[in-house]
Amino acid sequence: MADHDHAYKLLFSHPQMVADLLRGFVHEDWVGELDFSTLERVDASFVGDDLRAREGDVVWRLRWGKDRWLYVYLLLEFQSTVDPFMAVRVMTYVGMLFQTLIREKLLTPEGRLPPVLPLILYNGYLPWGAARDVGALVEPVPGGLDFYRPQCRYLLLDENRITESELPSLRNLVAALFRLEQSRGLDQVRQVAAALLEWLRDPEQAGLRRAFGIWLSKVLLPARLPGVTIPEVMDLKEVNTMLAEHTIDWTLEWKQAGRAEGIEEELQEARSVLLEQIEQRFGPASDATRQKIASMTSIREIMQALARAIAAPSLDALELA
Repeated sequence: MADHDHAYKLLFSHPQMVADLLRGFVHEDWVGELDFSTLERVDASFVGDDLRAREGDVVWRLRWGKDRWLYVYLLLEFQSTVDPFMAVRVMTYVGMLFQTLIREKLLTPEGRLPPVLPLILYNGYLPWGAARDVGALVEPVPGGLDFYRPQCRYLLLDENRITESELPSLRNLVAALFRLEQSRGLDQVRQVAAALLEWLRDPEQAGLRRAFGIWLSKVLLPARLPGVTIPEVMDLKEVNTMLAEHTIDWTLEWKQAGRAEGIEEELQEARSVLLEQIEQRFGPASDATRQKIASMTSIREIMQALARAIAAPSLDALELA
């Protein structure tokens, strides 16, 4: 998971990725008023009043209008499970960012805080069902008390629910990333990688070529070819050459190892997702709970349990078979 998160954050440390993310996937009028030439990375090491550091998040800012900044806060944790209280986490992170802006006097000309867009990329199995505004997590109370219910909303991109027809048809680096994630074979991976190499051929784009090369060799290809040794390369051109030379023999090696369908790998991954969700909701799992999860033998059974785990008020109510 560390390599996974690091590779994604490396990709989105490049302004072209952030620009294509906003242009291609944030379908709101104000995006047309952004000056993408002013994109700059912001130090994302925040320390809240409780002295706990929040490091490694991806935060960018760019000008909105002539003299105003919009901060784009990207939460690139890529959890494979739904966090029912993500809105609370987002509110906390945005609050830490605001504290930093106040401390460093990075306010608007009127002395106000600049607008912030919290944007979460999610690539889990199930559709994202968590509340997107923290106010929806607070019990409503009749009378005046409801006036004080907090509000903090985030924008969600649920990758696995974005269809091919919804992806930008023109050249867009983030759309290419999503196509790679949704690819169903090495031929498709090779086609998209070749297109990326053509788009990123200029010398000044060497850093982004390297980021895609690392992501492909350390994240995507190992996931597509479990059990097959993938050399770690540091450039997209090397990955493209490697795919051209080894697509056939890698596929054969995978099949000969009995992994053509990836049944056991999918089951194990799904079991891990279910266990992670249960521990996130109810704390460390007991040996009995782990044994029940290990005994599940179908993806359907695990997905049904995962859906119940998101909504169940307690572990007992989950009723694992």
